[in-house]
Amino acid sequence: MRRLTMRVLFICVQNSARSQMAEAFLKAACGDRVDVESAGLTPGVLNPLAVATMREAGIDISGHATQGVFDVYKSGRLFSHVVTVCDEAAAQACPIFPGMVTRLHWDVPDPAALSGTFEERLEAIRPIRQAIKDRVDAFCAEYCHR
Repeated sequence: MRRLTMRVLFICVQNSARSQMAEAFLKAACGDRVDVESAGLTPGVLNPLAVATMREAGIDISGHATQGVFDVYKSGRLFSHVVTVCDEAAAQACPIFPGMVTRLHWDVPDPAALSGTFEERLEAIRPIRQAIKDRVDAFCAEYCHR
């Protein structure tokens, strides 16, 4: 009997960094045991800092596109897990997805708020990347390896 694939959606404000990193880490960690997407409340442009820091981690997200969470919602796709990776106020603006959904919230700092030179911001995003990776690893240990 084939095991059903878990479907996960990561949501942040612009789908430009945090949710993209979480999606990529989960794909790398769980492979075909999970079907994962990411989306944003107001989709923007992929953050070059996210691309650079993920490249350092050995994952290329440069070809990823951003998408809107309300477009995903309207598509009718169902998810087993919806994870917001933004502040609590932004998370409250996310739609409630139908079906048996486990909703999780990870309060992750916004890389768009970083200031300084590119190198200074790159240094500052590395702990954010690591925090996301740690949360994804914990998520995998709890949900993917059952």
